[in-house]
Amino acid sequence: MEGNYIAENLRELRHRKGVSQTDVARALGVPVTTYHAWESGQNIPRDPMKKAIADYYGRTVQFIFFKRIAH
Repeated sequence: MEGNYIAENLRELRHRKGVSQTDVARALGVPVTTYHAWESGQNIPRDPMKKAIADYYGRTVQFIFFKRIAH
């Protein structure tokens, strides 16, 4: 399922950056519960937020949301 690898990618990038879900949520201006839902695969961010997430991690939207990141 698409959401599974997106969730895995978000977790992997956050771990690589060494930040918490709370840190990322604050930086993106969303509730931590919203970020948690993305990272757990319960929801997928909308397109404008995908761009904000990509900018936060210094990656492209395509890198994060359209392919599996090698772990």
